Amino acid sequence: MAVTHDVSPRLDDLVVTAHRIRQAIESVIEGKGDVIRLTLTVLLAEGHLLIEDVPGVGKTMLAKALARSIDCPVRRIQFTPDLLPSDITGVSAYNQQTREFEFKPGPVFANIVVGDEINRASPKTQSALLECMEEHQVTVDGTTYRLDSPFMVIATQNPIEMEGTYPLPEAQRDRFTARIAMGYPEPTAELEMLDVHGAASPLDKLEPVATTAEVQALIEAVRAVYVSQSIKKYAIDLVTATRQTPELRLGASPRSTLQLVRAARAHAALAGRDYVIPDDLQDLCLPVLAHRLLPSVEAQGQRRMPEQVMADLVRRVPVPEAQAK
Repeated sequence: MAVTHDVSPRLDDLVVTAHRIRQAIESVIEGKGDVIRLTLTVLLAEGHLLIEDVPGVGKTMLAKALARSIDCPVRRIQFTPDLLPSDITGVSAYNQQTREFEFKPGPVFANIVVGDEINRASPKTQSALLECMEEHQVTVDGTTYRLDSPFMVIATQNPIEMEGTYPLPEAQRDRFTARIAMGYPEPTAELEMLDVHGAASPLDKLEPVATTAEVQALIEAVRAVYVSQSIKKYAIDLVTATRQTPELRLGASPRSTLQLVRAARAHAALAGRDYVIPDDLQDLCLPVLAHRLLPSVEAQGQRRMPEQVMADLVRRVPVPEAQAK
């Protein structure tokens, strides 16, 4: 029996607004359409994004471009080895006049938090984001403070083999909905970058094209995107396969299953659909799942990366048959 969903008008608004945001970002970042699309997918899925690549390829520029495209509070944190957890969450300070402790909010109290070079801080400082990212709240001195919605952390990190970096703990990586790599631009895009960025940064001219309320409305529309039981089972099969293969000593967590389905909803909505299809999950498996996986000793010896293992699993797991929506 066919199922009807009254979300088409809102999805039309979503596509239009997302296109405006995408165009604004593309005015700053050339030749990275797929990366920008995934960034918007994570935003609408109420997730967090980890951008990992070598220095100088536009990681921070992408994060700033998204932040400036939306008219909402944005804070940037430069992670350094001497950064303390309280520098992120905030601290209770004694007020001499009132003779009481007052909470001074940290930079995490914003709609979009840009964490630059997150793996240059110590694991203790990195862990200060765990509660913020999972529960959208901060607890300081026994008092819990809610964070505004929408809330998104966009973190950049250099490859872990570079000097002065700390690997992100598994629990920290698991809280990022997706990980992407910018990659080097194509020669034509790099030539255009020289023309556009040569005299001044286009980021300085970037104006907001969406409001916080609009983004929140888009998130609500994404929540209404339909996911059939067969698609949910397919998502579970994909995640379960990572836990059963001998090539991985750490498979994907139940949290990753939830985030994969949320991201698939956003991916479908950006395509103008109010329902999820297997292609949505397949397109997102690598960016959503691969960074959570740890290869076995044998796989490391064969230089098998988690991305390669995940790609093989996607090809092997049976795809559900099409059903009437």
